[in-house]
Amino acid sequence: MTMPDGWEMVVGLEVHTELKTNTKMFCGCANTFGADPNTNVCPICLGLPGSLPVLNVRAVELAMAIGTALHSTISPSTFHRKNYFYPDMPKDFQISQYDLPINAGGYLDLPDGSRVSIERAHLEEDTGKSTHLGGSGRIHGADRSLVDYNRSGVPLVEIVSGPDIRSSAQARTYAAELRGILIATGASDGRMEEGSMRIDANVSVRRSGEALGTRCEIKNLNSLRSLTRAIDFEAARQVELIEGGGTVRQETRHWDENLGSTSTMRVKEEADDYRYFREPDLVDLAPDQAWQDRVRDALKPMPAERRAALKGRLANPNPALLDALEVVIDLGLDSYVIAALDAGVEPDLAFARAANEIASDLDGVGNLSAESYVATLRMEQGGDLSATQAKSVLAEILANGGEPASVAQSKGFERLASGALGEVVARLIDENPDEWARYRAGDEKLAQFFIGQVMKLTKGQANGKDVIAELQTRR
Repeated sequence: MTMPDGWEMVVGLEVHTELKTNTKMFCGCANTFGADPNTNVCPICLGLPGSLPVLNVRAVELAMAIGTALHSTISPSTFHRKNYFYPDMPKDFQISQYDLPINAGGYLDLPDGSRVSIERAHLEEDTGKSTHLGGSGRIHGADRSLVDYNRSGVPLVEIVSGPDIRSSAQARTYAAELRGILIATGASDGRMEEGSMRIDANVSVRRSGEALGTRCEIKNLNSLRSLTRAIDFEAARQVELIEGGGTVRQETRHWDENLGSTSTMRVKEEADDYRYFREPDLVDLAPDQAWQDRVRDALKPMPAERRAALKGRLANPNPALLDALEVVIDLGLDSYVIAALDAGVEPDLAFARAANEIASDLDGVGNLSAESYVATLRMEQGGDLSATQAKSVLAEILANGGEPASVAQSKGFERLASGALGEVVARLIDENPDEWARYRAGDEKLAQFFIGQVMKLTKGQANGKDVIAELQTRR
């Protein structure tokens, strides 16, 4: 979206990420996605009288890992009770961190060189999940509501950026880069579709040079597409409202993906409305320097460092290659590409197969070793497998495992003998004299026609490069 002349949007993001712990934040219930409703619950995460929380040490370590990756200061922190009344919070309060978060300050550098400041990244527990049945799917007008408390008490880190973002595109890039960091630290799987990463966007507008405007918060955006669409709509709504003589009210708004618009949920609460007070059942949290050092030393390279390393391997990358590189980094597939490049595989091929074939079946990456990936690509590059065959071999390995040579043999993928290929090409030339004449006259698009016909007749056994070579010799 391009803002109207004289207007600027100001965006800050609050990203909530569930932590990859085995158990919940303050109890021993399993932290798993997809279990039957209300089966991973106990007196502690249900807030029953007499139950006491016990802090999850692994959650603290993952929070420190996030803070370290975001260049934050790890400090002694405290827990507070954030009081509000809603069915998805069985205690009627949420244990969170208020004025003394575990991570304060920091920044995140984006691939384009811009920097977004980080105000805080604090620990808290997640709420339950409400499902409203009937009507619009929201609580207003619903026939009835169901509550699943399995998510209640799951460890969360909330990462609050400064109001430094100036476009929906930059917001998307920030969220994507942050997601990559969360995955690289091991703190989160980053699966927005499962709710393990959710984004609230604070959006305001102002005329150039003016002070910050009144912001509206858009809640629970669960995809990057929704994030960009919601920000663009809300900024345009606020500009139209102000130019029409109205004023923006600070409020929390709901994003409707189907309608492509935001609507009022509630007037925005202030901190006083939550009546924060210290959690009396938890002591202060003060990680010593030795613990912080162990967390820092265990961190793997972050996306920016890995991106720079891969780019350094490319002489003159084209736009398609750079796009594939971003996919590879985002999905953590760079080890496959590096192994392929080290083995002499052409960069275009090394990146393309990772960004497409492996990316299409991430659940199967445990079946595909870097050695098998390299072996498959070397067979393709050497002409022993066609592109179609190589893709089929990778798909089979991702699904069921196996060695590339054995998989190729089981599928009957054998390189077509040069003599047999020549016979097929000669037959096609005789059967398609007009197309052959146009190809000989310089219409290179006809090469794809002949390749397609050869593939049909050989049932995919031919190699496209070999077909081109055969055509050239007869031209």
